[in-house]
Amino acid sequence: NAGRRCAGVSPRPSPEPECEAAAAGAAGVSAGARPRAAMDDSCFESDPDFCPECGTILPLPGLEQHVVCRKCGFQISVHAFEGTEILSEVVFNDPESLRAILTMEDEAREPNGPVVDRKCSRCGHEGMEYHTRQTRSADEGQTVFYTCISCRHQEKEDS
Repeated sequence: NAGRRCAGVSPRPSPEPECEAAAAGAAGVSAGARPRAAMDDSCFESDPDFCPECGTILPLPGLEQHVVCRKCGFQISVHAFEGTEILSEVVFNDPESLRAILTMEDEAREPNGPVVDRKCSRCGHEGMEYHTRQTRSADEGQTVFYTCISCRHQEKEDS
């Protein structure tokens, strides 16, 4: 099986005819219509975590006898995964550390736009940086966004 060819792709080199999965797909039959014992029946070599036919990440093996690719229907026997250790980790970001990082970035941030003489409505500081965006239709004026360089308070003005 190591020398099969799939239509329209460049898998393992071989002069043999098209892969049976690709031929079955062209005939209107699902490529995963019959269970396969191992990934050797595929046109491609791949990691066990990925479908050897289309490259999609495979679902984890469950109680069923086969792992079925959700995209192309390719089936692999769960016995092909025997001895495979599956590790997963869920990492939650600590909200306090994120706030500390954002606060440090805000404090260290220098104004990166033009500064105009405009009084902040929150802290009263004189001087706000600004930028403009076309948020409404093209025949109307731009929207000007002001940010206080002292307290980072934001205001907008339709011009």
